[in-house]
This record gives sequence, C-alpha cells and structure tokens, in this order.
Amino acid sequence: MISFPNSKYLLLIGTLFFHLNFFAQKKLKSSQQKFQKQNTMENKMKIEVWSDVVCPFCYIGKRKLDLILQNFEHKNKIQIEWKSFQLDPEMITQPNKNINQYLSERKGIPLKKAQELNEYVSNMAKEVGLHYNLDKAIPANTLKAHQLIHYAKKFGKQTEAEELLFQSYFIDGKNIDDINTLLEVAKSLGLNTNELKDILENNKLVNEVQQDIYEAKQLGISGVPFFLFNDKYAISGAQDIKVFSHTLDKAYKDWEKENQSTTIETIKGKVCTPDGECK
Repeated sequence: MISFPNSKYLLLIGTLFFHLNFFAQKKLKSSQQKFQKQNTMENKMKIEVWSDVVCPFCYIGKRKLDLILQNFEHKNKIQIEWKSFQLDPEMITQPNKNINQYLSERKGIPLKKAQELNEYVSNMAKEVGLHYNLDKAIPANTLKAHQLIHYAKKFGKQTEAEELLFQSYFIDGKNIDDINTLLEVAKSLGLNTNELKDILENNKLVNEVQQDIYEAKQLGISGVPFFLFNDKYAISGAQDIKVFSHTLDKAYKDWEKENQSTTIETIKGKVCTPDGECK
C-alpha cells in the first residue's frame, strides 16, 4: 500500500517550490538585464582622449572631434572616454598672475612673445567657433579638475564635465583649482556636490588620475591632446578636421568588421523553457 503525504505537507512543498522558482526567475531576469546593459555599453567603438584642462589645443581638438561626430552616421555607436594628463603637475595655482606672465616665466621668454603665442592659439580657436579670453585665464594646477572628470565618469557625464571645465578656464576666467568653482560645475551637471566636496578635499580620486598618466607614459604619449581610436589609430595634436574625419571613418569600418553580428537560421521545434513550460 502506498502512503501519500498529508495535505499540509503537500501545501508546504508546493509553497517552497513556488518561492524557489520565483527567486530563480528573478535572479535570471536580473542577470539577463545586467548582461544586456553590459553588452550595450561594450557594443560601441571607443575613442580615448588624453587631455589637460588648461591645454588650449585640447579644447580645439575636442571641438573638432565634436564637429565631426555631429554629422557622423554612426555617432550613437561611439563612446568617448577622457583620460587625465597634467602638463605641469608641480604647478602652484596663482590667482594673482595672468597666463602671459606664467608662460613668460616658465618658458623663459619675453612677455611680449608670450602674448603673441597666446594670440596665435586664440586665432586657431576662432576657426572652430571658440572665443578664448586668455587675458583672464588663471594659472592653475589641474589635479582637482581631473578628479571631477573622473567623478563625472561614474554618472556618464564625463564629456559634459570636460566641456564645462574648458569653458570655465579659457572663456570665463575661473580658477579651476578652486573647490567652489568645481562644485558649481558639478551642480550644473546634477551631480552630488557633498560627495564631490569630500572627494576633492581628501584627493580620493588621485589614483585614477595617476593611472591615466601612467598609461600615457606606457603608450609613449608626451603631449596632448592625444586621440586613440579603437586601440588602433591615433591622432596627436589638434590636427586638421579632415584628419579626424578620415581616422574616424577608417577606425569605425575596422571596428564594424570586428563586431559583426552573426545571424543564425533556426528550425523551431518543441522546447522547454526556464519558466517550467514545455511546448
């Protein structure tokens, strides 16, 4: 004679099975969503840009890249990552000294020559629609500014932070080593200013900045801007806009070949699915 468990026992087993199945499905769905998110992020061609916020050619180079991407057919498949580089890591911020004086002293050239050099880059900037006010620029150490860029990266706002910092320095004449200035930038981006203030006051993202600089040295990068397309093609300096266009097209075609999706022709039959159905 076969004995069957009582109804309470069956109910307990059924309830347990239901919960286990529920949590298994929930975990599976979460894993699928995580994979899809990662796959979406990874399914883009990366352009890495080493730059310093006080580099006049870096802002010009960024604007040229912006102009090319505006009309690029596959711009939604491009991911830009900004990398830190410091032209003068030992620099002491000097709010009472203008950029012409700083350049004259650092390069050991007459003040007039320094003014001429700054006028030259200002004219270059005008060609891409930028209007530098270098007479207002404050010589500043960029370590804190780079930490802000790394903080913004966590929220997908790195490029926006880079743009606002360039604007603050070259156009608005703000001190980009001043924490209040950086918090204003962060606030305009919708970032957590209290968290950022703690990061800046305690230099919590210095390691990330130094890692970028180390990586630049390993790649033999001695000056900025430096653009690396798909880990294959590089542009050093604010080259002619045609150079950016040609390099972007070439790099993207290579990337597209490497990431072609495979279409599988499937003959469908009866299957069992993770939700327990067989049909």
